[in-house]
Amino acid sequence: MKIIAALDSFKGSLTSLEAGKAVKVGAKKIFPNAEIKIFPLADGGEGTCKTLTEGLNGEIISVEVTSPLGEKIFAEFGKIPEKKLAVIEMASAAGLELVPKNFRNPLNTTTFGVGEIILSAIKEGCRNFIIGIGGSATNDCGLGMLSALGFKFLDAENNLCGIFGRDLKNVAAIETENVPAEIFDCKFKIACDVKNPLTGENGCSEIYAPQKGATPEIVRQMDGWIKNFSALAAKKFPTKKFSVEGDGAAGGLGFAFRTFLSGELVPGVDLILETLNIADDLKNADLLITGEGSIDNQTLQGKAPAGVAKLAKKLNPQIKVVALGGSVQDFDSSSNIDAIFSILRRPITLAEAMQKNIAQENISAVVEQILKLLE
Repeated sequence: MKIIAALDSFKGSLTSLEAGKAVKVGAKKIFPNAEIKIFPLADGGEGTCKTLTEGLNGEIISVEVTSPLGEKIFAEFGKIPEKKLAVIEMASAAGLELVPKNFRNPLNTTTFGVGEIILSAIKEGCRNFIIGIGGSATNDCGLGMLSALGFKFLDAENNLCGIFGRDLKNVAAIETENVPAEIFDCKFKIACDVKNPLTGENGCSEIYAPQKGATPEIVRQMDGWIKNFSALAAKKFPTKKFSVEGDGAAGGLGFAFRTFLSGELVPGVDLILETLNIADDLKNADLLITGEGSIDNQTLQGKAPAGVAKLAKKLNPQIKVVALGGSVQDFDSSSNIDAIFSILRRPITLAEAMQKNIAQENISAVVEQILKLLE
């Protein structure tokens, strides 16, 4: 028997790999000779950097960068040397959680630190990038990040513009002469599950800027500035499509990656599964065990467990797919998951259930019971 364990993290309790190892312990009690492969699972959001880096035997590197408010902070990225790959979460340098609530205003935030992380990764030898862009505090259309990478943005009097959201209003010209050649040798794949266009009623300013502290007047102003910025970019890079789904992600960072850096916007789960190269093992597996801390309607609508289940059924229609969760609320019988089980075996408090050793024991015990049916 061949079993694939690909679980997302049980947040606050187990990492993805810890959950997978607990599955293996339970499975080996019933099928000691089974081939069991563990794959870390993430969806491109919080935790993706550490999950992928750990799963691919990489290392976490800490670097000093510029915060959304222009202060100095430390951020991390994952480095996988054999793939020349860097895994980055933009939120580590430009995330909303880095800005106190009373200071949240997209006029005053920047993605400059994201560009600094990229430069640090390039110095470490990385040329391939996976970047999750969820949870941003910014609406600068990548102005800060691109400035850090060497792009120049000039005002009508040929002076350099600033790096914050408010500086978009002054951009009148774009220069690329000082961008290091290594930047254009890099391949950027962006984990992007947002479908919003760059501007307009469903654009980044209208939909997301209010969550970042924008007033209705700021929303109106920034939408206009970003329209002008994107028009200048379209003239500078005439071969690029002017607007596509996802351009509005992370305050226009999706647009910046795609237009200036030839980045590819990819659904988060698909990108992670491709990077892990899980497809070959799913093709001849008998059972996929997936899951996460809480399984609900959101899980079934495209989060990591649903993504790996969909891929498994596509590649191997005969495979059985089981999902495990600390809590289970909804189950759509038309999904690619054949059965869902809660790992809880008795009434306990949430705090007790989330203790690492208890969660591991519960996963192992439930897997053991499930596999007894297949013995």
